[in-house]
Amino acid sequence: MHKIAIAKSITERLQTRLGKLHPFDVIDPAKAALVVIDMQNYFVKQGHQSEVPLAREIVPNINRLAAEVRGRGGHVVWVRNGTNDTRESWSNYHNYLQSRDRAERRLKSMEIGEDGYAYWHLNDIKPEDAQITKKRYSAFIQGSSDLERHLRDRGIDTLLITGTATNVCCESSARDAMMLNFKVVMVADGLATHTDDEHNATLSNFYGQFGDVQTVDEVVASLARGAKKAAA
Repeated sequence: MHKIAIAKSITERLQTRLGKLHPFDVIDPAKAALVVIDMQNYFVKQGHQSEVPLAREIVPNINRLAAEVRGRGGHVVWVRNGTNDTRESWSNYHNYLQSRDRAERRLKSMEIGEDGYAYWHLNDIKPEDAQITKKRYSAFIQGSSDLERHLRDRGIDTLLITGTATNVCCESSARDAMMLNFKVVMVADGLATHTDDEHNATLSNFYGQFGDVQTVDEVVASLARGAKKAAA
């Protein structure tokens, strides 16, 4: 598990600006969605070229939070990457930012039906959860997925972001969601990437400008406060 270390300058700045450390410390569960990003074999299973070993360690935290969100009337969405129809539409990424061999392995491994596309077998996915495929790092950018419409149709205004990699698809999706006027919380111990430095740089930057960062325990407490407020 990552050692979480948010930059002190960020927390001090937030305290000065808000008068508290968490902008979204009261979350209405009925308007909240846990968004689990890329917990699929290509990123979690040993041996795949984009394996993030620490992603396997966050599975219990994600499953725990999913149960909490469901139990309080919230929604859970599992988002995974699929490479079908992206060879041409995302050609610059595949042609210039990866070697030819690596790009071909990526395109093949995450085609729908391939092993890399399959969800990690320990994910606790329930029948009532949504499963959505995206075609870019961000699930919210135009042409990537229908996640935004799916959430809007359900009255969701708050997103809890978990999954892998913290500083790639999770950060990209979280930032874009904030720009689309969702309240966004990156769940610090429900995210994973390759190093603590990368993990904490993303959390610090997001916390300072884009939204909130909370642990699973903190999110559960925020949901409890929101449920109490909604019932009052």
